[in-house]
Amino acid sequence: MQMQLVPFGSVTIGPQSWREGTIRSIRRAERLVRQTRAGQALNAVGHVSRSRQGILETKNKTRADEETGEVLPTSQKYKSTRQSTAAPAPFPLSSLRDQCAEATVAVASEYMRKVREVEGQLRRQASNVNQEVVKLQREKGHLESMLRKLSADLMVNRMSSEGRTRRPTARERERDGADYLLAREKKELLQLTREVEESLRSTTSQLQDLGHSNRQLTQCARERARVLELLPPKSSGVGYGASTEAKADPIGPFTPECKSILESSTTTVQQSERLRSDIRELLTSALIRQRDAHRAVNDGLVKKIAETVDLQKELTLTSAATRQALFRKQREVDCIRHSYGRAQGPEYSGDTLAREKLDRPLVRVYQRHPGTLLPEASRLIQGSTALRRCLESSEAELATLQRTCHHLLDDLRSKQKAAQVDSDVIRMRRHRVDKRAIPNLLQQVAYRKQRSLSSTQ
Repeated sequence: MQMQLVPFGSVTIGPQSWREGTIRSIRRAERLVRQTRAGQALNAVGHVSRSRQGILETKNKTRADEETGEVLPTSQKYKSTRQSTAAPAPFPLSSLRDQCAEATVAVASEYMRKVREVEGQLRRQASNVNQEVVKLQREKGHLESMLRKLSADLMVNRMSSEGRTRRPTARERERDGADYLLAREKKELLQLTREVEESLRSTTSQLQDLGHSNRQLTQCARERARVLELLPPKSSGVGYGASTEAKADPIGPFTPECKSILESSTTTVQQSERLRSDIRELLTSALIRQRDAHRAVNDGLVKKIAETVDLQKELTLTSAATRQALFRKQREVDCIRHSYGRAQGPEYSGDTLAREKLDRPLVRVYQRHPGTLLPEASRLIQGSTALRRCLESSEAELATLQRTCHHLLDDLRSKQKAAQVDSDVIRMRRHRVDKRAIPNLLQQVAYRKQRSLSSTQ
């Protein structure tokens, strides 16, 4: 409601000072009424902002006047300031406590929401670490299976070497290509065992790092979740995760500790992934190398058995021919012995025939003249000597043939026993190879890789 001035009379009766004092009071009242306009209390915040804006404009204007050299008097400065700030003083509404409570709830809710995002990312990172732990434990199981398989292969290699020492003769126990292949297989298996054990130690250390990282993430998530007790259970830990590139605040939702733990866990997971890739490559390479060494030994033993069988055939044929020669020589010796006996004549002189006696009448009459010696006696002596020499050489040849035949038969039996020992070794090696120790997936990958390498070569 605006006040209306009442016109004064043209005639003044009271004193001038009395009149001016009243007029000043009226003017002051009018000025106060204008300053306290209706509805100003309801927009106290707007008046405060306008008054602040007026003060800023006055300060800017004063600064501009000073820069241009126009300096106003102090009274004018105060007057302009009073005119610009001519606004009623604001006063709080009756709902100030409610507004403060709502502001507190808003600040706390915003902080909880951000903390929930950080806690959600920590939980998800912990879940990723757990999944990586499960995958790495699976690879560790594969490494342990490979280590057990390599230990079993080493035992098979040792048993194969010991089994081949049961070959019958020293000649058959001489070091051959199969022994060289067994030694090479042992060296390859020992090297693979060292590589797998080293990888297993690295895997165990990496699992410990993942477990430590998981505990740190869980502990940090629990510490962040201390302000989420008033939130619904379904809402706890749910939300968009805070980025690790965000600025960390020691007293904010995303603390430097959370950032360092997230970064270290991410690095650990990446190292674990690289380690799993290296483990897969190692397992594939170990399978290929172990299979090649095992196959090389088996092929060498099979080749040695084939060579032994070929020698057995040759020995069988040669021993048969030697036995035939032995029988022929035996008959020849018997004939020579019989002829030698006939050439020696009877053992008793009474059994000598009349035509064989050297003192028979015809010989006596013929030898009455000098120089008429008959060659019968000398020839008999020479023939007996030749038969005796032939008999001795034939008996020596017969003994040599007998020794050779016995040697061939012994060699044949040794070859048969050696081939049987090598066959038992191959059968044992094939029986003790457990293909179920390694998953079929890794075996298939190794088989495909081996085929690709062989086709490339």
